[in-house]
Amino acid sequence: MILPKKQLSLNESFFGFGGFLLQQLSEPMTIDELWEYYKDSYTNKKYPVKFSFDQYIMTLDYLFIIGAIKKDEKGVLCYEVD
Repeated sequence: MILPKKQLSLNESFFGFGGFLLQQLSEPMTIDELWEYYKDSYTNKKYPVKFSFDQYIMTLDYLFIIGAIKKDEKGVLCYEVD
């Protein structure tokens, strides 16, 4: 589920979903704001795959572990990689 495979498209993987989320973090956002942005994107067909909130959190965990995002003292997510 983390990486795309023969039966799993890039959009269905945490890797692909993480890339989509990173694009939105050009401006810092809270976890809730980013979740609302994703839900709106899915509803308006800007992202083709539905993820649960648990999968969303696992994707954020993945991005944090690989050093792509950080969270400041106020709980705001920031894009870490330049």
